[in-house]
Amino acid sequence: MVTRLAPTDVVVIGMGAAGGTAVLPLVDAGLEVVGLEAGSWLTRRDFAPDEIRNNVRSWPMAVKKADLEVPTTRPNRNAPTTRPSGHPMMNGVGGTTLHYWAQAWRLNPWDFRVVSETVRRYGASRLPEGTTVEDWPFGYEELEPWYDRVERELGVSGQAGNVEGTLDPRGNRFEGVRRRPYPMEPLRWTGFHEQMAAAARGLGWHPFPGPALINTRASEGRGACVYHGFCNGGGCHVDARSSPHTTTIPRALETGRLTVITRAHVTRIDTDRSDRVTGVRYVTDGQEFFQPARAVLLAGHTYENIRLLLLSTSAAFPNGLSNNGGQVGRHYFSHHQGAPVTALFPRDIHAWYGLPAQGVAIDDFADDNFDHEGVNFIGGGNLWVMSDRRPISAANAGTFGRAPGWGSAWKAWIRENADRIHSSYIQKTTLPYETNYCDLDPEVKDPLGLPVLRVTAEFRSNELAIAAFTQDRMEEWYQAAGAVEVTRGGLGGAMGLSTHAYGGTRMGDNPETNVVDRYGFSHEIPNLGVLGASVMGTSGARNPTLTVQALTWRTAEHLAANWGAITGE
Repeated sequence: MVTRLAPTDVVVIGMGAAGGTAVLPLVDAGLEVVGLEAGSWLTRRDFAPDEIRNNVRSWPMAVKKADLEVPTTRPNRNAPTTRPSGHPMMNGVGGTTLHYWAQAWRLNPWDFRVVSETVRRYGASRLPEGTTVEDWPFGYEELEPWYDRVERELGVSGQAGNVEGTLDPRGNRFEGVRRRPYPMEPLRWTGFHEQMAAAARGLGWHPFPGPALINTRASEGRGACVYHGFCNGGGCHVDARSSPHTTTIPRALETGRLTVITRAHVTRIDTDRSDRVTGVRYVTDGQEFFQPARAVLLAGHTYENIRLLLLSTSAAFPNGLSNNGGQVGRHYFSHHQGAPVTALFPRDIHAWYGLPAQGVAIDDFADDNFDHEGVNFIGGGNLWVMSDRRPISAANAGTFGRAPGWGSAWKAWIRENADRIHSSYIQKTTLPYETNYCDLDPEVKDPLGLPVLRVTAEFRSNELAIAAFTQDRMEEWYQAAGAVEVTRGGLGGAMGLSTHAYGGTRMGDNPETNVVDRYGFSHEIPNLGVLGASVMGTSGARNPTLTVQALTWRTAEHLAANWGAITGE
């Protein structure tokens, strides 16, 4: 027996980075909104600085629906599937922003024009074989006002490098033109950060502090960062980290036009005979509900966005909602975050605790910021040296072959050298390819009997070449800063699962190669919008959150401004 609820204007599926941001511009436009969230509310009491609970046991206090529907993965269609033990997606009001790093990057203008700029500068032959990459349907300059809006609405700290064409050497000289500085000063640097920045300048590079969705001073009733050091996988117990659960959602609730329903396991989106969505079905404690709505915004993580569309079959959409063109699940990719570089320094570097978003960035080798004539790839990587070390992570840092991996000799080595080891973080351009895609697994089901998603994807030669090149640059940087030994991890191959997952519901003007239009609404179903990184066609060398939220705000305001045309009313 399905319980039919009172209708609303908009249903938003997921209250994370995307959905939790969308609700504010929607209610500000006077729309009634129901937000469906698979998790529950968490509070500061749940955000204890506990490395075992947060980083080893993965938040056991949070019952994660996602952990019961982990996708299966395989590098290619001829390989057997495996199923990871955990899912990178977080359920709860605030979603993965409850424990994310909170890096707040804008994409580079090149990322919006990868095809046209590559052809213009190097010729069409430089596009990697088999890639399905397209230019975005608009450029950086169109999204810039929304970047600016989100930076102020949620609160971003950083040092601007290009304000209205005026370059500031303290910031990122390679960034796109921005209309004004960040609303807050950047997170502070430590002595080690200063050491690494000086080494970079000695190499002729341009170091700068990265932007973060973290308060560096009290703002909007939330405190400033206290640099306590458990942001990697932990919640913020002083609410300094900007998340929808502390920013946009509370403000939307104050209007009385937002209702958040927690523990709502969405199973499908329904449509009528005119091919418009009519509402959403969800299950709570075994009871099924139907929430009617005039418009639906799908705002889960990339994997769940794809899966829910594929599960929502009907006579009009036998292969899944908005999938008559066969594009749902295509053009999938995730950031190549592997290929690590680790350094041993001759003395303590005093890098205990701190934040993953607190550090030194190098963009000289990202995007198309350097001449690619002499290399065998397009794109590049952002080099990032951060503060983030806790006892367990330090103990797992390795011994550079100078001590065994266990026992008394290992313990003695770790006691002596734990504060002399540093590992970098390198984010790299990743492109979509025809052979990388997502579909429903034909065998593995979740507890409700619904198929989980199957991810078929591997990194190709372009991405592996970027990994090798950026490892060279990172090793060069560490050595310039005085490291006595540097080790490099493997380049990787299979993609696996990632919090930085993109594509599958790509945005573009051409309905034959994209699922949604330039505003994020389905080419096949006018009152269905999709939010999140699943609409993005390129990744850049950047965390996706700020771009996701800028796109989200733009989509929500477009819906409100074009309500009659979109809903057919």
